[in-house]
Amino acid sequence: MENYSITLSVKSTAAQVFSALTQHIPLWWTSTYHGSAANVGDQFTIKFGNNVVKTMEVMSLVEPTKVVWLVKEALIDIPQLQNKAEWAGTTISWLIEDDGDRTWLNLEHIGLTQAFECFDICTAGWLQFTESLKKFIETGQGNPY
Repeated sequence: MENYSITLSVKSTAAQVFSALTQHIPLWWTSTYHGSAANVGDQFTIKFGNNVVKTMEVMSLVEPTKVVWLVKEALIDIPQLQNKAEWAGTTISWLIEDDGDRTWLNLEHIGLTQAFECFDICTAGWLQFTESLKKFIETGQGNPY
């Protein structure tokens, strides 16, 4: 099964994209953020209300081209899902490629496949938050939860 992936074209530098993924997560993903994503081995927790909580560990940083997070713990406690911890053990990989006047950002959520119960809900969430990330990088103002 194919992993979920999406590629964005961002009017920005690779360094600014890398910074958004390592220093500014609360400004584009969710304002309920604790921890750090700045160094390999760092952990951070994000929350979306009381029912969705995810803890990530930074597995790899190659400035300014790559960011990789391992989902250590996950709770997606919504009525539509039986398996509320599906994200646990998945990997979120961000590849950043500077192309002169724009930067390409590829997100691959390794393990998030169509076999996942949350696939439709989770991919809709990724679309929402990658658009917020793009807006944050280009304008300084995202739309975090």
